[in-house]
Amino acid sequence: MNHLNDPFHRQINYLRLSVTDHCNYRCHYCRSEEHITHTQKSEILTYEEITRIIQIFVELGVSKVRLTGGEPLLRKNLVDLIAQIKKIPNIVDLPLSTNAHLLAPMVHQLKQSGVNRINISIDSLQNDRFKQITHGGDLRKVIQGIDAAIEAGIKPIKLNMVVMRGVNDDEIESMIDFAINRKIDIRFIETMPIGVSGINTNSQHYSEAHIFKRIEAHLPNRLISLVPSKTSGPATNYAIQNSDSSVGIISAVSNHFCQSCNRLRLTAKGRLILCLGQENSVSLRDALRSNKTNQEIKTIILDALKHKPKRHEFDTNLNNINQAQMVEIGG
Repeated sequence: MNHLNDPFHRQINYLRLSVTDHCNYRCHYCRSEEHITHTQKSEILTYEEITRIIQIFVELGVSKVRLTGGEPLLRKNLVDLIAQIKKIPNIVDLPLSTNAHLLAPMVHQLKQSGVNRINISIDSLQNDRFKQITHGGDLRKVIQGIDAAIEAGIKPIKLNMVVMRGVNDDEIESMIDFAINRKIDIRFIETMPIGVSGINTNSQHYSEAHIFKRIEAHLPNRLISLVPSKTSGPATNYAIQNSDSSVGIISAVSNHFCQSCNRLRLTAKGRLILCLGQENSVSLRDALRSNKTNQEIKTIILDALKHKPKRHEFDTNLNNINQAQMVEIGG
């Protein structure tokens, strides 16, 4: 029985867990240009601490744990952590989110250790534009990572494209074709005003309505609405007829998806974040390192959950969420 119910009767069964706040890319909507990550090894959760905290969440009803960053593949010996997590009973879904720069040589190990799905961030199929958006990223390596994941038999593979007006919105159709040709899924994401970098992208916001209009025009009479699973994320998804792919939109600004929110976030430093839009949080790292029992930590989690808001409010300054960097929050 799921014991994680928030004040609005939403069941929480999904934990997004950041294993590092370091990243080898510098996407301008994720962190500001001058931001430098100074996190030390002693500040982040150890693998033993991560495994223990996941066990506690599973006992409270979580069945899906997504590993994120920063860039999670930068964390040393990540496959060892994945193997430890996979041994925890009742975890039915263990996906990974990555920019795929380091994916190709690691993908078989990741699959063998327990990763069952992969989401890959890719905001352009044009080399120069990709390099500009990521501040030096290598599109060739990302595509190699995508193709390696396909070859390894990981399924589903989802591409995530943050759509930015005047930056890459002219690639919606080509990204759909890229996904269909590789028999993988594609999701388009609205920019979110989180942190200084996110707020600065407000002028580049491209709405869900505009994105869907473009998708529908490109795939006339080919979209079939998909019913979300119990642990699905916030995307509205459609199967694409006559293909093995689906297309989705994540619209945190145009269309609050909060009524179906089923997730919590744990940062690499062990802060439990209840909502992307409001920085109500509590340190589980401090609880772990002060020798609290598992039951005491469960109580801390359940007490924190009482403060999960009904919906995110991106236009507020509650608890200085606007000073955060998305790379530190875990997305």
